Amino acid sequence: MRTVFNQTLLELAKQDPRIYMILADIGYGEIEPFRDAFPDRYYNVGVAEQNMTGVACGVAMEGNIAVTYSIANFPTLRCLEQIRNDVCYHNANVKIVIIGGGVSYGPLGVSHHSTEDIAIMRALPNLVVCVPCDTKEAEAATRAMIAHDGPFYYRCGYKNERDIHDEPIHFQLGRAIRIHDGHDAALFFTGPIGYNAKLACEKVEREHGISVRLVSLHTIKPIDRAEIVSAARDIGKIITLEEHNLSGGMGSAVAEVLADEGAVCRVRRIAFPDINVSKVGSQEWLRAQYGMDVDSIAEEIVRICRQKD
Repeated sequence: MRTVFNQTLLELAKQDPRIYMILADIGYGEIEPFRDAFPDRYYNVGVAEQNMTGVACGVAMEGNIAVTYSIANFPTLRCLEQIRNDVCYHNANVKIVIIGGGVSYGPLGVSHHSTEDIAIMRALPNLVVCVPCDTKEAEAATRAMIAHDGPFYYRCGYKNERDIHDEPIHFQLGRAIRIHDGHDAALFFTGPIGYNAKLACEKVEREHGISVRLVSLHTIKPIDRAEIVSAARDIGKIITLEEHNLSGGMGSAVAEVLADEGAVCRVRRIAFPDINVSKVGSQEWLRAQYGMDVDSIAEEIVRICRQKD
């Protein structure tokens, strides 16, 4: 996904001279084409994410589009005050991009996990929060990010993610994408973990005859309230899946919508428990350790569908 993001950004930068990249000691084959094509619109500030965000805000306040870019939690948690006070308070046209959401960098441990970011970023005023799930959404989200005038948080995958969408997509900020319909349960996911959701839905339909409405909730803020309420009222059973801490993430956002709208239904949230993910291993191994592998997701679908009202 990061390759698609960088290729799309470079294409857009060729058309729009306002696009700048501001980085904090990262590169290694992905962003060098942008650097080589536009050396006067490229700044690497070193290991100084707070400075990176301040510089980006200054670039944006001069009428440009500033893209900050680094791995996992570094462009967010390390410079949260600057995002809050410089970017969001001034409604600056800064795009905060992380590569490797969730536990993409699992072997590097908790210091490189990004498992609290959705909760924190969606609490900031003026900030759009977008989590594409595959290369199709990654390209579309990049274009939507640049077209949007204002602060934007883009949580990108790392590499080798499998495409979830089999058909061309219609991507619009704040509008979920229904991948396929179903009547026994609705499963909302955000990000590349959705591929496991897709396989789990296929598994329960094949083995149990359970039909699941599968929805990519790629924009957490603004959120697609109508799609959530529709699932609650039409089906009555909702599962949320995210590679994020249980507290404050996409599942919490869905529950807030249901509470606000008075839409009563069963809800099951699948996410990391409210702990530091201190285990060390590959992304897929860590997902399995915390119930986000295909079999575990399928079990949760079966469980909620068999619960009596």
